[in-house]
Amino acid sequence: MPDPLPSPSAILFDWHGTLVNTLDAMYLAIEDMLPRLEELGLIDQLVLEEQARNSSDEKLIRYIRIYRHLHPRVLAERRVSRTEIFDALFADNESARAIAHQAYNDSYRNYYGEVYPYQDGIQDYLQLLHDLDIPLGVATNRSREFFDNEIARVDGGCWQTLLSAACCGDEAAEYKPAPDVLLECCRELELPADGSVWYVGDSTTDMITARRAGITAIFYNTGLLDRDELSQLFTRVADRGSGPDAVVNDFEELLDLVAGAAPSLGIDQHRPERRPPRQLPPPRVEPDWHPAVADLTPPAIILFDWHATLVDTLDAMYRAVDDVLPELETLGLTGKLIDPERSKSPDDEKLVGYVRDFRQLHPKIKADRKISRTDIFEVLFGDDNDAKRIAHEAFNRHYRKYFGHALPFEPKVRDMLQGLTRLGLPLGIITNRDREFFIHELANVGGEDWSSYFSTAVCGDDTLRRKPHADQIELASRQLQGPLDASVWYVGDSTTDTVAAKTAGVTSVFFNGAQWDQPWLNKIFPGNERYPHKPDVVVNDFSEFWALVLACREKVRGQ
Repeated sequence: MPDPLPSPSAILFDWHGTLVNTLDAMYLAIEDMLPRLEELGLIDQLVLEEQARNSSDEKLIRYIRIYRHLHPRVLAERRVSRTEIFDALFADNESARAIAHQAYNDSYRNYYGEVYPYQDGIQDYLQLLHDLDIPLGVATNRSREFFDNEIARVDGGCWQTLLSAACCGDEAAEYKPAPDVLLECCRELELPADGSVWYVGDSTTDMITARRAGITAIFYNTGLLDRDELSQLFTRVADRGSGPDAVVNDFEELLDLVAGAAPSLGIDQHRPERRPPRQLPPPRVEPDWHPAVADLTPPAIILFDWHATLVDTLDAMYRAVDDVLPELETLGLTGKLIDPERSKSPDDEKLVGYVRDFRQLHPKIKADRKISRTDIFEVLFGDDNDAKRIAHEAFNRHYRKYFGHALPFEPKVRDMLQGLTRLGLPLGIITNRDREFFIHELANVGGEDWSSYFSTAVCGDDTLRRKPHADQIELASRQLQGPLDASVWYVGDSTTDTVAAKTAGVTSVFFNGAQWDQPWLNKIFPGNERYPHKPDVVVNDFSEFWALVLACREKVRGQ
């Protein structure tokens, strides 16, 4: 319970996350402006990770530095505000924060307009406080352009007559956590900035702002954090004097605070019937292999597939496959094609039938660019290792005409590899590509040499058997002097990669770069007696993978 609070001479409110909900537009605008950090000259202005105020800020900075996006967990939980994000990224660098806020405003202009009361009945609560002659105001980092539009929309615009003061971020000398917006509101109300003025806000930044202004800080607990979570939240920023004078979960509790601090107002005689407490929404249920819920052993070693995972060599690959298929009869492989009834799925059966009839891939397969050479040969020849060996040798002969240049599969792959090496994780490559081709591609990924990022690389001709057998993963683990267990992660884009990982006894991370939907993933990983192997986790891009690595490492540190 808080210490007795002074009777309020005025109550000021934060806007977003306290009085109104504009989360959709806010996060869309932030995600829109973060990719512009470099052109805005703000990358070099980011707080150094080792100088972050706490571990949460450190993760936020590291993730944004690499991917120019918010961490998926931040987007899922929707607990942190734009102001808190910029506060973490730029600390006390006022000029950098001002540039970021301006860029945010430019982006927000594309999305704003949808605005809702943060909880039921806010109009009634504000009306009651207004009728009790308590001046009300809003102090927000929102720009006046957006605030005026939103307050005119919410509840039909009736809130406008209830406010005696409002100060927006673009009207103050500095944005919150500087106290300017609060001090300006006090001037508008012709009141001294002291403890009799209350400020109700939903973030630690709001509490810091109130402290700096010298007024009473009331934390509006939008996320319904429990006592331990609140303690952790304010402990992380205790050095900045952010602790609130009181915490309320809803506006009923705010009225209780007012009634206790100013009994002479007789608030209980006038307040409407008490509304039920706010409740957390039901938790979202994700598939057990989704990054948000997968229970993984943190990685000690990370091994990557090469083609269609780290790099794109699709043009050369499909040209070589197209050259191989007309030679099936000459190679003695026509009779080795798998019987239709033994195909894993109807789609596999169609692929085999088309190749049998036309000696080429169906145009849709080449247009979709979603299946690898290794998976094609697995579909065509099943468990016939001798047939697959002949097919791979023929592929290499033709690939020699096309190989040489690889492109990063995603724009920030190299930055992600640098981030993993800074974390001290040994990295390796497992590829069915022959070493002859791989070493040239590794040295020329988009014109850059990536060889320094990897402590080992095991190619298709380095072991007796290629993937889906476990030989290559076993060899790489021996070379890195690591255990062959779940602390070794193998990241690959094909069912073949998953079979190899599970056969070796390591963690299988399926890289869904082809963006297969959930029904298709269920189809290619049925988990039945004949095809038991399923990945431990599926990531759709390397931003999800990076978040997964950080989350697993954080879980260990927290134990």
